[in-house]
Amino acid sequence: MTKIVVIPDVQAKYGHDFKFLSKIGHYIVAKKPDVVVQIGDFADMESLSSYDVGRKSFEGKRYKKDVEAAHEAMEALLEPLWTFNTKAKKNKEKQYSPQLVLTLGNHENRINRAVNDDPKLDGVLAVDDLGYEGYGWQVHDFLDVVVLHGVAFSHYFVTGTAGRPASTAAAQFRKANMSCIAGHQQGLQIHTGSRADGKRLTSVIAGSCYEHNEEYMGPQGNKHFRGILVLHDVKDGQFDLMTVSLDYLTKVKYAD
Repeated sequence: MTKIVVIPDVQAKYGHDFKFLSKIGHYIVAKKPDVVVQIGDFADMESLSSYDVGRKSFEGKRYKKDVEAAHEAMEALLEPLWTFNTKAKKNKEKQYSPQLVLTLGNHENRINRAVNDDPKLDGVLAVDDLGYEGYGWQVHDFLDVVVLHGVAFSHYFVTGTAGRPASTAAAQFRKANMSCIAGHQQGLQIHTGSRADGKRLTSVIAGSCYEHNEEYMGPQGNKHFRGILVLHDVKDGQFDLMTVSLDYLTKVKYAD
């Protein structure tokens, strides 16, 4: 049966410690899922969060630091996989190559919005600067829906005519009418239902896989779930869901 690991929003910021991503990488190598899905907002792109030409102007150095942070974070995540495969090749053992799927989030989409707002930035800024495809990810545009083994994945699923993200896992389930996984919203929400034939369906919103606190959320708002999801025995939209917190991952010891 298929196993999928889902990595929610990382929001990699310049100057932050990404050791927790190395721990996730070691976990992936140890458990060897068939597919790894990063649900979007891997990069934070803080320099473009309030993009406004003439007032809070775009600063090339800040943008470069945002891009640098995304690369540093991605290398921390994938280094355990690279190391494993290097050793396997040397010992003539089987290498491990999971399918890597990444759905872009609204934070990466800040780059596209900046270019659309100021055509002078066309050719200067691009999502390609983040280098996701070069790291082996199958990259899907912001709000594209990717269906794997009967489960839909997107950074978020929209509801209503305004195109706003579903605020609850139940609302997301009603919109998608199938098992679905989204990020975007901090914390963890799970809603279950079933089809007419009795097969179990699951809707999950999990949008926080980082250690830092967000100032705008205040001391109480930052006490949410942070971690990854593991979907065991995925088939035709059904799976056994396991959550793995960053607290747990950072305590696990791995052999060199």
